[in-house]
Amino acid sequence: MERFSVSIEAELLKEFDQLIKNRGYSNRSEALRELMRKEILADEWIEGGEVAGAVIIVYDHHTRDAASEILRLQHEFSREIISNQHIHLDHRNCLEIIAVRGRAERIKDLYTSFRSIKGLKHASIQAAYSKKAL
Repeated sequence: MERFSVSIEAELLKEFDQLIKNRGYSNRSEALRELMRKEILADEWIEGGEVAGAVIIVYDHHTRDAASEILRLQHEFSREIISNQHIHLDHRNCLEIIAVRGRAERIKDLYTSFRSIKGLKHASIQAAYSKKAL
């Protein structure tokens, strides 16, 4: 472990300490490490590095061709998709949680492709990992 010091305004430090308390961190160092990892991970997604995460979609499976288009995309991006889970939310709506790994550009292309499907109600992408961030 390396130690370093930081100069910070009193009010900002007070707010940071409240954030630490609210999120259940045991100390400032733990919270700062996690914030640093998140920012490094965000840069990997921007710079196009190797990443892993999840694409989450909710769609109306009664919408014409929605399910078949989702399946077509999953085959098109089969190298990036490592797992998926399909959940029936109710009579019309399905949730897909798609675990992904690969170049950030390809993962973003998959996400963008899902967003263009008619019947899609929600799409989000969650970055979870990059080699640099750990």
